[in-house]
Order: sequence, then C-alpha cells, then structure tokens
Amino acid sequence: MSLKEILVVLDNSPQCASRLELAVALARQHGACLAGLHVITHPFYEPAHNDAPCKAEEVRRLFEAMTGSAGIPVKWIGVDWSVVGVAVAEIVNLHAHYVDLVIVGQDQPRGTDSSIPPGLPERVVMGAGRPVLVVPYTGSHLTISERVMISWKGGRESARAANDALPLLQYAKDVCVLELNTESYGNDAGQRLCEHLAAHGIKAHPKDVAATDISIGDLLLNRIATEGSTLLVMGASAPARLGTSSLGEVARHILKHMTVPVLMSH
Repeated sequence: MSLKEILVVLDNSPQCASRLELAVALARQHGACLAGLHVITHPFYEPAHNDAPCKAEEVRRLFEAMTGSAGIPVKWIGVDWSVVGVAVAEIVNLHAHYVDLVIVGQDQPRGTDSSIPPGLPERVVMGAGRPVLVVPYTGSHLTISERVMISWKGGRESARAANDALPLLQYAKDVCVLELNTESYGNDAGQRLCEHLAAHGIKAHPKDVAATDISIGDLLLNRIATEGSTLLVMGASAPARLGTSSLGEVARHILKHMTVPVLMSH
C-alpha cells in the first residue's frame, strides 16, 4: 500500500518551504504525484492594493524550484476564485477529494503574513474526507516515519486514522500504540490493533496510559516528547454543539500546541 497522489496546500508564510520539503520527500518515498495548491479568494471588501497575484507567483516559483530536480511527477494548481465570499477551506476540500493525502500547515502565530486564514487545518480535517497531515509552523520534519505514535481509544475516528496511516507506517522504524480510554473498549484494544497492523507487515507495540490530572491533549504531548515520536496519528471527533460541528477538545488542543506533524482523520 502506497500513496499515489499527494496534495500540499501552499501559501506565502515563512513555514511554507519546510512544508513543501516534507511533501516532496513523501512523494519521492512513495513514488507519488505531488500537486501544489495555492488559493486566492476575494473578500466582500477588497483592499485597494491587492498584491495576492504577485505573492501567488512567488509561491509558484518556489514550488517549481523545489520540485524541479526531485524526480517526481508534479502538478501546479493555482486557483483565483472569482466568486466573492468563498472560503479557502471550501476550495481545498474540493481538490482534496481526488487525492490520497492532504498536507496543510499549522495555524500561523498572530501577526504572521500568510494567505491562509486561521482555522484552515480544522476545516480541512472535517471536510476533506481524506487523511490530513498537519505540519507544525516551526522546525524541519523530514523523518516523520521514524517513530510513530498512534493515539488509540477505539471508535470510528481512531479506526479510520490508523487505517489511513498504513502507507506511512510501513516505513516506520518504531510504532507505538498509545491506548486511551481502555475502560470503554476493553483492556486489550491496543493489542488487537497491533495484531491488525501485524497482518499488514507492520510491527507495533502497545502502551497503556494511566489516568492523571492533566488533560488528554497535554498527556499526548508529554508522551510524544518522552518517546521521541516524529509523527502522531489520531482520529478527530467532531461533536455537534448548538447545531454546528467542530473538532473535539483534544484535537483542537493538539492542533494548537503540536510539536511534531499530526496525521488526522475524521
């Protein structure tokens, strides 16, 4: 099992180059076609000086420079959506439906110049219908498949995330199944997932998490640091609140405070 088509969402932020570097590395590893997507949308009140087309051209040149000698098939998708009021996430999700993996960047700190609006990772995770790899806005992350941690508590979202991660897990040197909420799904849930992964030729080992006073989000971040993990795989639930759906507390906490790339599936 391997990835055949990867979509990376690009912008004019400082972190864009390292995100693209990771996307190129994954495409080479899997022999996949890499599509670079840059989106220009138009708000209801357009500023008098709009330099979005110039910035889009800079991003296109970056994409061509970093993929030109990579030895992989590539495709540039530059979208200038003329309909006023359409969100970037809607356009990203439209293109995401036709690829195996979507790569987006973590929300940038306030004050950072970026063509990507805040909250894009959450909206893509919920709407893409594909696994989404969210890359932190700091650091280089070329070795994401070295040590993988799977956050496992059973349920639909966790099951889908673990299955969606199979193409990445086959290259992992170490796979840890961190078992959460064992009372609900039985104390052998982590071991059963390891047996399933073994059927795909992936060696994994389970670890239980003792209940503590800290939040599950902070617990995951602590274990990532302790284990030296280079990738977190987790399901992203989206409970309905007041008639609308948004990601659960744990997923939102991880997206805000992540230190390594996170593969999320909803």
